[in-house]
Amino acid sequence: MSPTLTPMAIVYDFDGTLAPGNMQEHAFIPDIGMEAADFWEEVDHLTRENQADGILMYMYVMLEKAHVKGVPVRQEDFRKRGERVRLFDGVSEWFGRISAYGGAKGVDIEHYLVSSGNMEIIEGSPIAHEFKEIYASKFMFDENGVARWPALAINFTTKTQFLFRINKGAHDLSDDSRINQFVPKSDRPIPFENMVYIGDGETDVPCFRLVKDEGGLSVAVYQPDSISAQEKAATFMADGRVQRTAPANYTEGGELEATVKARIDLVAARREYTRTLSGE
Repeated sequence: MSPTLTPMAIVYDFDGTLAPGNMQEHAFIPDIGMEAADFWEEVDHLTRENQADGILMYMYVMLEKAHVKGVPVRQEDFRKRGERVRLFDGVSEWFGRISAYGGAKGVDIEHYLVSSGNMEIIEGSPIAHEFKEIYASKFMFDENGVARWPALAINFTTKTQFLFRINKGAHDLSDDSRINQFVPKSDRPIPFENMVYIGDGETDVPCFRLVKDEGGLSVAVYQPDSISAQEKAATFMADGRVQRTAPANYTEGGELEATVKARIDLVAARREYTRTLSGE
C-alpha cells in the first residue's frame, strides 16, 4: 500500500497575479463604455467621500453604470465576460503540471483562489475548474438572475479569514462556528507550513505576512514588462512581507515554477523526516 499523500495548498490572488490588470478591465468596463482609469477614479472618489470600503464601492459603481447604460448584469453575462479575461503566460497549463509534480513527490496539491474581484467573472474564466474552492467578492441575484446587491465583499484584511478556512477545512461560508472553533494545529487539514500564497499587491499584504509568519511560503509576483510592478514586489521583499519574488510567468521551467517546486520538495522531505523519527 502506498503511503498517504501529504496535503499542500497553493493559494492565489487573481488580478495582477494570474491575469494582468483588474478583471473588470478585460470586458465589463469596455461594455459600459468607460475607460478603466475613469472607472477606478470614480470608485476612489466615492470611497473617500463616503469613508467606505473600496470593494463595496466598485461593486456599487458596476451596478449603477450598468443600469444607466442598459448593460445586462445576470450571472451568465458576468460569466461570458470571464471568457474574455486574458491570463498570464503558462497559467492554463500550470495547475495540472504542478499537481502532477506534487503527486510524484507524495504531496497532494490543492489549488485555491482568494480574490477581491468578482466571483461571477472568475467562474467564467477557463481556469475556474482548477480550484478546489474559489473565494471572491460576489453579488446577490434576484429571481430573474439579475445582480441586485453585494453578497460578499473580500478586502485586504478579510482575505486572511479564507486562509484559516483552508487551514481548518471550514469551507461553508455560512458556518461561522466552525471557523472560530478551536482546533489544535496538529489536527488541521492543511498546516500553514504546507501553504504557499502567491499575490501581487497591497490587498495581499496581510496574507503574505500571515503565511510567512506561520511557516509557509509567500511569493510576490509582478507583471514581467512593468518596472513599477517589479519595484513593488521588491519592496514587499525588503519589508519582510514575502520570501521570494518572481515574474508572473507560469510557463514550464520558469522562475516561479522552480520556487514552487522547491517548496513541494521541502514539504515532501519534511514528511519523510517525520516518518523516520516515528519509525514508520
